[in-house]
Amino acid sequence: MTTAQKLITIAVCALGTMLTRFLPFLLFPAGRSTPRFIRYLGHALPAAVFGMLLVYCLKDVNLAAGSHGLPELIAILAVVGLHKWRGQMLLSVAGGTVVYMLLVQLVFV
Repeated sequence: MTTAQKLITIAVCALGTMLTRFLPFLLFPAGRSTPRFIRYLGHALPAAVFGMLLVYCLKDVNLAAGSHGLPELIAILAVVGLHKWRGQMLLSVAGGTVVYMLLVQLVFV
């Protein structure tokens, strides 16, 4: 890349980052109420993300071979348990990932 191309790339990345950071504040200022559809998305999307993540993680599990899906099942139970205990999505996903990685690296080798 030439120097000009590098500068253009950096400028486009900076503009894209600034746009995604500032746009919600421009579209939904503090004085106005948030539209009903946006509030619905804020309520529905976390569960949808969990569902998509579950489908993606389990799409290649073969119950008839290998560990028969036990590491995946244990990790799912860890995610559910952590989420019931603390109610924090990031902790639940991170904890389930750690449990799964420990299981497949150390237990179900």
